[in-house]
Amino acid sequence: MALLEIHGLNKAFGGLQAVRDCSFHVEEGSITALIGPNGAGKTTAFNLISGVLRADSGRVIFRGEQIQHLPPHQITRRGMSRTFQISRNLEDLTVLENMIVQSPVHGWRGLLRRSMSAEERDRAMELLEFVGIAKLAHAETRDLSYGQKKLLDFASLLMSSPKLILLDEPAGGVNPALLESIMERITELNEQRGITFLIVEHNMELVMRISHSVVVMAYGSVIAQDAPDIVQNDPRVLQAYLGEVTL
Repeated sequence: MALLEIHGLNKAFGGLQAVRDCSFHVEEGSITALIGPNGAGKTTAFNLISGVLRADSGRVIFRGEQIQHLPPHQITRRGMSRTFQISRNLEDLTVLENMIVQSPVHGWRGLLRRSMSAEERDRAMELLEFVGIAKLAHAETRDLSYGQKKLLDFASLLMSSPKLILLDEPAGGVNPALLESIMERITELNEQRGITFLIVEHNMELVMRISHSVVVMAYGSVIAQDAPDIVQNDPRVLQAYLGEVTL
């Protein structure tokens, strides 16, 4: 059963058609990768799905509801969360405070209370422990390393108990050991908690290892969607990565 359905999305910036008649689906309980050459339209598609950008036309259906007209915070409330290529954590707050901001219980209001609720704090600490940075709970976010900020991004998403997580290049700029840790967490959340993932990623070894389904974009359009072993041998995909695709 499809948790997310994309039908005929279009988005132009002036004379540039960034996304063209883009259609694909994400099965509930799957890890789906969205790949393609630089400039293929992957991040724009992510922004359209998550409400950061408004599509010129087309439909985004999440859990049976059309959401392409909704702002990001309302989409998040419906169970979809995402990361960005550049961390958006609040550097003037501590790691724990950044987690509380994402809480569906009090969110920003939690920072104005005299004390955090035990429920929020326990949930935040559990998730920080899960990603391996609980010892940094009271550190200022500005003092974290790049990799630690990535882990905080990931942990903070989980505060809202999302059904679908969109990850934008989780492997970007992280060392192999940290990448392996992130991949283990993704696999565990998927297998043990049933969380669905849609991942934009350039690391093909990673994509082929953890994905159940791979969507390939080129020049703003989807040219293939199938199992990893089939996609990596698809002539259209090979042509796209060689810059020879004709749409």
